Amino acid sequence: MKNVALFFGSFNPIHVGHMVIANTMVQQEGIDEVWFVVSPQNPLKERSSLLADHHRLQMVRRAVDDNYRLKACDIEMHLPIPSYTVVTLAALGEKYPDYSFSLIMGSDNLATFERWRNYEYILEHYHIHVYPRPGSEHCKLSSHPHVSMAEVPMMDISSSYIRRLIGEKKDVRYLLTEPVYQYLTEMHFYER
Repeated sequence: MKNVALFFGSFNPIHVGHMVIANTMVQQEGIDEVWFVVSPQNPLKERSSLLADHHRLQMVRRAVDDNYRLKACDIEMHLPIPSYTVVTLAALGEKYPDYSFSLIMGSDNLATFERWRNYEYILEHYHIHVYPRPGSEHCKLSSHPHVSMAEVPMMDISSSYIRRLIGEKKDVRYLLTEPVYQYLTEMHFYER
């Protein structure tokens, strides 16, 4: 059975912080692949600055192209919006019955996990790998038997920070992989 850890996000854009997290996770015992699940819309976030789904998916594909253990996943683009993780997990389970899925999330998301739809079901049936995020505190779910805290370098990089820098005409080339930087630059994304 293939063990796949799912890394959900809008990836608007995908950046080196995401890549470091995924690459560190895929080297953990028991994880065969990490799939970047590109979300059309997080129900807890505004959609205003979100690039079109196909552009964000294309950037993820370019970012992971040279690592066979990292994959882009577009399943949420074929599900109702807004995207709920519990629905996505059910759809993936139907499509890949021989795979075992777990989740990757930041400690900031774990702190708000009780706001997620059917979070109790997810906690009961899936393992959650949690990476540290700046400014997030230890929360009560950290000690749940299906939650493990991963040792991942803490990086204070966000997609919103990158979008802001691009809007200010600043150089972001070292915050992105080269293929993503090239695509983003050619398409003039996030420029004002």
